[in-house]
Parts: sequence; C-alpha cells; structure tokens
Amino acid sequence: MTLVSLIQLYIFTEKLLLTLDKFFSALSACSLSLPVLEKKGDVVVGGLFSLHDMVMEPSLFFTSTPTPTQCTSMKDSGSGGAMSSKGTCHGAIPAVIGDGGSTQSLVVARFLGVFHVPQVSYFSSCACLSDKKEFPTFLRTMPSDFFQVDALIQLVKHFGWTWVGVIAGDDDYGRGGANIFADGVRKLGACVALHETIPKTQAQTAISTMISKIRTSGARVILVFAVEQDTVRLFDEVLRHEGLAGIQWLASEAWSTAAVLSNPKKYHHILQGSMGFAIRRAYIPGLQDFLLRLHPSSPDAREDPFLVPFWEEVFQCSQGVPDSQERNVGKPSCSGAEELGGVKNIYSDVSQLRISYNVYKAVYVIVHALKAMRSCVKGKGPLPQHACPDIENIQPWQLLHYITQVEYVNPLGDEIKFDENGDPAAMYDLISWQLTSSGEMEFVTIGKFDETTSAGKKELLIQEQNIVWNGNQTQVPLSVCSSKCPPGTRKAIRPNLPICCHDCVVCTAGEINAIECERCLPEFWSNAERTVCIPKQVEFLSFSDTMGITLMVISLIGSFCTCIVVIIFFCHRTTPIVRANNSDLSFLLLFSLTLCFLCSLTFIGRPSDWACMLRHTAFGITFVLCISCILGKTIVVLMAFKATLPGSTAMKWFGPGWQKAIITSSTLVQVLICIVWLAVAPPTPRQLMPRESAIIILLCDEGSPIAFVLSLGYIGLLACLCYLLAFLARKLPDNFNEARLIAFSMLIFCAVWVAFVPAYISSPGKYSTVTEVFAILASSYGLLGCIFAPKCYIILIRPEKNTRKHLMSKSAKDKF
Repeated sequence: MTLVSLIQLYIFTEKLLLTLDKFFSALSACSLSLPVLEKKGDVVVGGLFSLHDMVMEPSLFFTSTPTPTQCTSMKDSGSGGAMSSKGTCHGAIPAVIGDGGSTQSLVVARFLGVFHVPQVSYFSSCACLSDKKEFPTFLRTMPSDFFQVDALIQLVKHFGWTWVGVIAGDDDYGRGGANIFADGVRKLGACVALHETIPKTQAQTAISTMISKIRTSGARVILVFAVEQDTVRLFDEVLRHEGLAGIQWLASEAWSTAAVLSNPKKYHHILQGSMGFAIRRAYIPGLQDFLLRLHPSSPDAREDPFLVPFWEEVFQCSQGVPDSQERNVGKPSCSGAEELGGVKNIYSDVSQLRISYNVYKAVYVIVHALKAMRSCVKGKGPLPQHACPDIENIQPWQLLHYITQVEYVNPLGDEIKFDENGDPAAMYDLISWQLTSSGEMEFVTIGKFDETTSAGKKELLIQEQNIVWNGNQTQVPLSVCSSKCPPGTRKAIRPNLPICCHDCVVCTAGEINAIECERCLPEFWSNAERTVCIPKQVEFLSFSDTMGITLMVISLIGSFCTCIVVIIFFCHRTTPIVRANNSDLSFLLLFSLTLCFLCSLTFIGRPSDWACMLRHTAFGITFVLCISCILGKTIVVLMAFKATLPGSTAMKWFGPGWQKAIITSSTLVQVLICIVWLAVAPPTPRQLMPRESAIIILLCDEGSPIAFVLSLGYIGLLACLCYLLAFLARKLPDNFNEARLIAFSMLIFCAVWVAFVPAYISSPGKYSTVTEVFAILASSYGLLGCIFAPKCYIILIRPEKNTRKHLMSKSAKDKF
C-alpha cells in the first residue's frame, strides 16, 4: 500500500471516529433516568422497557455532522438498539431485566457480556440469542424461537398444509424466525410458496409488490413472523387489496394477541380466524387493583411524566398541562371524576397477561438468585476455595452464576429454570381470533404446545372442535400447490417448480399407488382403480368358455359319427365293400379314430398332473394305433395286387397275423416312448405369468422336449411311410382302390400337422392348446371322411355297386 493510501485511510478513520463520538454524545440529550422510575434499595436492578415505538434517529451518511437525536418526549428504551444501549450505561447495577425486542437485546447483550452483567429478557425470542459464546450473560423467560417455530411446523403438519407462505419482519427476530420456519417446512416435505420481508421504509411500491406476490403465489396459509409495528403496516396494505380476502394468517407470538390489530374493527374481516402461538398467560393476584390506583390527583402524579398523556389518551380529554396543549386541541377538559375502573382497555385488562407475566418471572428469578446468594454456607460456596459471595458488594458475574442455577415452582404453579443456553422450557397457548356476537375480537385458546410434558417431549394439543377459520368456516382451509393425487396415480413433478407442484399421472396396468407407482408381484395385478394388487385371473382352456365348449362339441360329434360308421359297417359286414381290405382292420381303425376324437377332451379343463400326463400319452398312442391300422390296410392293398401276379406268394407273408403284428409292434414303440417320457420327465402343469398381462396362463409343460419331439416325430414318420405306400398304390387297377383314399387322407393329415408346428409355437396362452386340439380334430375328421365316407356312400346310396361282380369288373366306365 502506498504512503498516499495510508494517509487517506488515516484521515477517513479519524472522521469516522469523530462522527460516532458526536452521535453518541447527542444521545445524552435523551436522559433515561427519572426519579419516578427509580427507587433505592439494598440491590438496584436495571430495567429496559419500550413505552414508545420509535425514536427519531438521524440518518448517518458519514459526510457531515449528524443532527441531534429527536426523542419522543418520553424517557424509555423506545424500539431502537441505540437507546437501549444508552440505558444500560446508567449506574452500577448487578443485573438488567430487558429488553423487549430481540434487536434491542442483541445490542445490549453484546455490551453487558463484556462486563459479565446478567441480562434476563422478558420478550426477546430470537434463536440467535441462545449462542452462549456470543452472548454469555444473556438469559430469558421468553422461549426461544426454535421452540415456537417447532410448534408452528407441527401445526402445519397437523392440518396437512403443503404450500405455505412466509412473511418476515426486517429485523433479527423476523428474519431469524422466518428462516428457521422455512427450513423446517422443507424438511417436513412441504414447500414455501413465498418468502418475503416487510420493508422498513414507508415506500408504497415495495410493500405493494410484496402484496402482489402473495396474490400470485396461490398460498392460502401465510405465516407473518414480525413485530406489531411491521405487522400493522402489512395489514394496512392488505386492506387496500380486496383480492387477498380468504387467506388464513398464522401469527408469531409477537402479534398473536396484539390489541393494536384486534381492537380496530377495520382488520376484523381479514384477521378473523387467524391463528398463532402466544406466550402462556397467567393471572397475577392484586395486579389489577395496583394498576387502577392511578389518578392525576394522586401525590405521585407530579413526579410521573407518563400519567398525564396516558390519562388524556384514555379519556380523550385535556388536563390543561402546558406540554399537552398542542396534542389536545379541541378536546374537552378533564373533570377529575374519571376512574380507570370504569374503562375497559388494554391497560386494565389483566385477562391477557403474557409479556407482563414474563417480567414477573424475570424479577423473581433475580430475587431467588439473591436469596440463594444470601443463603450460601461458608466453606460450601461456588467461589474459589468454596467461598461465598459478599452480599454487601454483589459482583455481576457472581449473581450470573446463581441466576443460571435458579430452579423453583412459582405461586402460579409453573416451574422456572433455564437450560444450558439460558432458555426456559417452551410453553405456548394456541390462540384463535374469533368474533363475538357483539362484534368484538376475542382470543380463544384452542390448544397448547408444552415442552414440559412427557419427560421433555414436545407435545401439540389442539381442540379442533373449537376452531373457527377465516371467513367463519369450520372446514380446514386447503393450501396446496397441487391437489393430492387420487389413488391409482403418481406424482409427476413439474419442471422448474417446487416438489409440491405436480401433475397426477395414472399408474400403468399392473402397478398400484402407495407413494409412487409400485409394480405388483408376478402373480398379482392391479385393480381398475390402481389402488390394490389382486390375484391375476387364471386362464386355461376350460369346459365353460366358448372355445372349450365348441371344441368339446366338435369332438363329441366326431366320436358320434365314428360310432355311426361302426354301426353301418357292422350291419353290412357281409357286403364286399366292408370285407375288402380286411374288415377287422376297418373296425380297429374306427375304434382308434373314436379314441382320437375322445383324447382331445383331455386337453380341455384345468391342467393337473394326471391330466397333463394323460393328454400327451393318450394322443400319441391313439394316433399311432390309427396310423398303424392305415399302414396295415395300405400294405394289404399292395400285397393283394402282388398276389394276382402269376407265381406270387406275397399274401402268404402278409396275412392277418402279420398285419396284427405290424400294428402291435408299431404301437408298442410309441408306448415305450411314452413310458420312458413319463418316467424321466413327465408333462406337468405350469403357470405362465407375463409381467404385462393381467392373467396367469395354466398349461401343460411337455416335461422333456426330446420325448415330445420323438412322440410327434414317430407319428409323422408312420404317416409319411403310409402316404408313400398309398401313393405308390394309387393307380393299381381296381374298381375300388382304397389306396387312393388313404393317400388323400394322409396328404390332409400331413398338411394339418405341418401347419400345426408354427401355429403352436406362435399361439399365446391357452390358444396353443386350442391349436393342438384343432389339429387332432382336423386330422381325425380328415381320416374319417376320406377313408370311410366314400364306403358309406356306396353302402347307403349306391348299393348296386356293393357287389363282388362290380368290384371285380375291369371295365373302365365302371371304375370308382
């Protein structure tokens, strides 16, 4: 830093110190000491009280000598920190009671802390004053704002408000309490709709802007954490904005019982129903009589500078004192017969003693501390070497020690003590502003917040039946940014807005809403309202649904038709067309076809262990028996043609015994496959639970895929062999060549089962079973229709062709 800079800094510092010196010298013009406010005794205790709201302090620009401080003709601490600090400098006192406001106490506490003078405040609630490192000698009979804010947060939680506004006074009390409240509300999961500060300036634009923000925020519940003076300016502006009607105002204890707002009827329509916590009230015996003793004619009136203006204000008259002429122009003279007992006002009303009760407790705290000092036993004292303090020369730091140790129950039944931060236990009354039938505002106690109950547990008790909300409503006001999402929906946070502002999005199928959409377990599905998970519907091919009934009817019709063919063949068993190609094989084929139709019924109904094993094995064995019979008939056709050739012995090797052997051996192969299948990995019931479906699909798992493929493959092998032989014999000369019918039936059979494979794989749920049943029925109807329908036609419709002569005829025109 250059020499020039150092010189400039030195000159500026000198000017600053000179200005500050002149400023504090000017404060001496406001003497805070009056004989009427003092009384000599063994111990003199200081007191700081605000009898007037304001002290006209000069504006400090540090460019010129400030003008002298303008007092309001009263000797009190006002509402300014400078006047409070000036008051603490008067005389040597061991303790101070006061000040009222937190801002004033902050100034005084820093000053007294340097000299270890105990300070007991009766109305300073700022949480910042609990810091013992910064304010080591500060105590209070007023609970810290930490407790008040905790009570307010519990109130917000109790009534379910999630969109709350906060308005703070522009001082340590307002800003500190509002910040703690805003943080607590956010931790609660609610949101702060707006956080504004009441400007100290009288600028109309600033406070009007704040009112506009209140309106646009949409908050229906707003906390005002401010002192009376700031609150009055706020509600004066609210009165000019009709659009703010219907807001539920929450009050901090600084104005929750303020007569300056409750007595003027102009505020009633906006503050009716307001709610807030107030210092616990008490009735102090004898106080009212003591207050009503005042009269201008009393001997002490001449010494009391407050009595005349007070009397003139209460009775709206003039005492004729020269100092009061200007303020009482046009008022009648006081008669001297006025009595305070005949007037109901704040002064004489002892039903709402709250701050006064805190002063009462503060005085008795010091009294008990002094009593404890006097009762000290030599050799057992708290001082070094267990010495006792000198009661004739009380040192503030010694008195501070005894004050912190005070613990007693006062005559009103309240326990008085301090915690490690110098704070008392928190006890608040929950106050509701309600209009009486006469149109007066009444403070109704509707609950309490008490830290002393349940072993220190903070409890909020509310008598909801006694609450009347703003607008004379009994319904709890709703203050939310977005309405609560109905069951079955979830919150979708709106971009760039607090978490309390959201849209409601319907949960997807299979999800329910508790807090967020949660997916149901695989075997459950959400109901239509998306509120609970219910068991999924079980789906299988049953006898009760349309598809199951249809397939069952088709199956029974096929069995019935097969039985009709059996009857027809039995009745015409001696005819050539029945006896041709081995009638025994025809009857065995018809029997196996009947089983094929009936085995499809095993695929209908709820899958079980036995049903699953039966349906696959019965299907495989019956179809192999059916195809083996057809294979036997095809071989008979071929061998019969071979037998007509000269010197052929084919029929010798393929007589009825060999035919039965072929059928039996072919069927036993399938039986063996099924036995191994059931022994190693049998078909079992299985549940398919798709995550995106409301149904559980019951079906039969094949068990062993290899065995399933072998069973179908073996049927396909026999069918292909049968088709190949029938195809070779299709043009053999005969009037009724059954090989042609067999070839066509096998062609249909193979086409059905080739188409079955991709259809089975791609069919969902029970439709895979439907596909399999359809394939069974289609192939069975194909065999029945292609092989036996032409024969029944000849038997019943063209009996003239059912002769040996016709069958043996080689005339081309007579060929079938």
